[in-house]
Amino acid sequence: MKVKYAIIGAGPTGLGAANRLRELGEESFVVLERDAWAGGLAASFSDPAGFTWDLGGHVIFSHYEYFDRLLDDLLAGQFLEHQRESWVRACGTWVPYPFQNNVRRLPPEDRWRCVKGLLPGNRPKDEPADFGQWIERVFGRGIAEIFMWPYNFKVWATPAERMSFSWIAERVSLVDLETVIKNIVLETDDLGWGPNNTFRFPLSGGTGEIFRRLAGRLKDRVLFSEPVARVDARSRTLSTETGLTVSYHRLLNTGPLDRLILDWLASPGPDLVQAARGLTHNSVHVSGVGVRGGARDPRCWMYFPGPETPFYRATNFHNYSPNNAAEPGRQRALMCETAFSEHKPEDLDGLSDRTVDGLAAAGLLDAARGPDIVSKWQAVLDYAYPVPCLERDQALRTIQPQLEALDIFSRGRFGGWRYEVGNMDHSLMQGVEWAERMVLGKPESTYVWRS
Repeated sequence: MKVKYAIIGAGPTGLGAANRLRELGEESFVVLERDAWAGGLAASFSDPAGFTWDLGGHVIFSHYEYFDRLLDDLLAGQFLEHQRESWVRACGTWVPYPFQNNVRRLPPEDRWRCVKGLLPGNRPKDEPADFGQWIERVFGRGIAEIFMWPYNFKVWATPAERMSFSWIAERVSLVDLETVIKNIVLETDDLGWGPNNTFRFPLSGGTGEIFRRLAGRLKDRVLFSEPVARVDARSRTLSTETGLTVSYHRLLNTGPLDRLILDWLASPGPDLVQAARGLTHNSVHVSGVGVRGGARDPRCWMYFPGPETPFYRATNFHNYSPNNAAEPGRQRALMCETAFSEHKPEDLDGLSDRTVDGLAAAGLLDAARGPDIVSKWQAVLDYAYPVPCLERDQALRTIQPQLEALDIFSRGRFGGWRYEVGNMDHSLMQGVEWAERMVLGKPESTYVWRS
């Protein structure tokens, strides 16, 4: 097969690129997907009991008019809109998200710990060398110890001192002492921070429905069950494990950047190999628990920094759409995520049962009503979050110009390895902007590796 553009991966980035190429009148392209379905980390699945599950707690919000228009077109009004309600379980109580703005909900002694850490003279003034130091410098020791340090270790499965803080941007709400004290004195909550304080969700089919529909529009150009085996940049050929060979002019990779270099690319230079080995990621176990009945709980998702649960986040997935439950309105769909890595190992064989125990410990499940559990589903994501480790930015400065000199472009959550532009809208738009760069010569704006 010979095409102008070969695309690895039918996730948001790959499909976004393919769709935009077609909109621009370019038909000489192919998308190669290793799995038998579209969506990548944004795929959804139905279990034998009839529940729908995402690969983690995805919500749909946007920074882009193009993304909004595409979703409107794809979903054709078949979506629900929600006001975010999220909480943090800490110190034996519930605190509205973002935690650092709402510490007035804590018990008095813990509340004082947080305020004391913010008082003048109590925060380090030295320039931080890593994410852990940045946390204490910005939030003070109280908030760091109660929430920020333990939660971030649970979600990243990486010590904070091994992480950069260059990725923060809108990902973390900062803190202001005056606001904290004002909320305590006036007994008010600060709930509106963040770009996802309102979000949309498909009426049926989970998040993956978006990408099933988008792939359906491109079905003559998307080849499923075609895992990449080798990329030869000199001959500009790509081969798959099934024996398919594709000759291309330019290549867009949306698979993991380290795998592109270490597993697929023929004869990478030693500096590329060294840089790729400096990239780190975590893995996540997603556990879905379908429950019969249950009291109304308006919360969308909840964060868990403490050891009483193995998971860092639990989602009332039935609140996103009642159709995520097999019997809408009569069942709950509780979805939990537990991160693991070499720094934070987990016994995956027993994790589903420990998840149920954690839900009971958090008060989300009645431990005495085990028969009410009507479904258990699980998935393991080997590549879940690209960790913004201390070596990442230099690695990207080494890798990306060398790849682009070979007409290989790597974009997307793991293709670009920049978590700060790894949301669903960011990822899709990385593909769109790459296509516009190829066809129109228009500069990309979402993905920038020259940081």
